[in-house]
Amino acid sequence: FIPLAEETGLIVPIGEWVIRTACIQTRAWQQAGLGPLKVAINLSTRQFIQRNLPEYIELILQETGLGPRHLELEITESLLMQDIQGALTTLEAFKATGINLAIDDFGTGYSSFYYLRRLPVDRLKIDRSFIQDIAADPGDTAIIRAIIALAHNLKLKVTAEGVETQAQLAFLQTRACDEAQGWLFSQALPAEQLTDLLRNRVLGLPGADYPQAPMLVVDKSSPAPYRNHSLKDQR
Repeated sequence: FIPLAEETGLIVPIGEWVIRTACIQTRAWQQAGLGPLKVAINLSTRQFIQRNLPEYIELILQETGLGPRHLELEITESLLMQDIQGALTTLEAFKATGINLAIDDFGTGYSSFYYLRRLPVDRLKIDRSFIQDIAADPGDTAIIRAIIALAHNLKLKVTAEGVETQAQLAFLQTRACDEAQGWLFSQALPAEQLTDLLRNRVLGLPGADYPQAPMLVVDKSSPAPYRNHSLKDQR
């Protein structure tokens, strides 16, 4: 679906709808007293190369009332490497607005460490392909440790994607990974069900002991948001 939408150009109006809807919903959750939630939205290549994208997203934030620090945009590593100078200009425009930035699927592209330290990003997201076999594959284990060390040395946060087992979670905790994302914490949920989950957390009901407000990840290839979970909560 996503490649076809990219090819036809439909990804642009779809992406605009996703961004606006996610900002409206996140602001509604905040106003309902569910905490200072932050929403993360991934951008497609076709969206990212639009010259007016930073101005357009800033306008959406103004219209919806969502503060820029409550929005995080995810850009894939391979997208950034296609035009590093152009990407740098766009990312700097986002940062000037106060929006958070993350490199998604990190480890699957061909990043230059020279450019990585220049990019105004806040977070690296370890691709799920490295997480799946961390208990059995020494190579994946070494890559994860290296990514976490690299990110922390650059003063960046690290999120592990695709966490589905307690063993994976335990490994990431021992390696000082900042956050984890995946079905171990919650499968993708419609907004109504996620509202109930967030409300239970705020009320302190059993099974909802998350002292920090989660970050919600809106992935256009998924039907509904995932929740990020801070690993510091369980230390």
